[in-house]
Amino acid sequence: MNSSAFNARRLDVAALAQAGARLAGEWPGRDFSRLQRDALATDDGAEADAVAWTARGELRTAADGLPRIGLDLQARTRLRLQCQRCLLPMLCELNAHTRLRFAADEATAERLDPDSDDDILALPSVLDLRELVEDELILALPPFPRHDRCDPPGPLSDALTREAEPKPFAALAALRRSSGDGPA
Repeated sequence: MNSSAFNARRLDVAALAQAGARLAGEWPGRDFSRLQRDALATDDGAEADAVAWTARGELRTAADGLPRIGLDLQARTRLRLQCQRCLLPMLCELNAHTRLRFAADEATAERLDPDSDDDILALPSVLDLRELVEDELILALPPFPRHDRCDPPGPLSDALTREAEPKPFAALAALRRSSGDGPA
């Protein structure tokens, strides 16, 4: 079965894994309403960046000798966020990569999950890959977005600058304290 036989919005994960198929695509950023809630609006009305993704189905033999259905998912986009240090807009690269394993039911998934490095879910009859991609990108959001290097705004920035400036009488005060001629 070729990858064009699969519908990413109604994905049969078991069939994808059985075929060892790979899907890839790009969806408009505006289609990810939950993710866009965290984004800053643009003054120029520019479109949100597209979300590029790949999904690869796989069938692995587990330690118990039974096949396990898996999905390797990667997604990336850029989101305009507010820097929590300087409060200015910043462009944040979001990259999500997750490996999911599927179990026959919720009880089996709960039993296997603590022993696995991968996330284990109950196998759905169909999976909306776009919703899963959005979930993973939301999880990839930084809790406190910050530029690599920036200055805090306004009075705080001024106070930090003043603190870093050399103090002309600091050496004299230190000399005075060391000679015992004044308050320590």
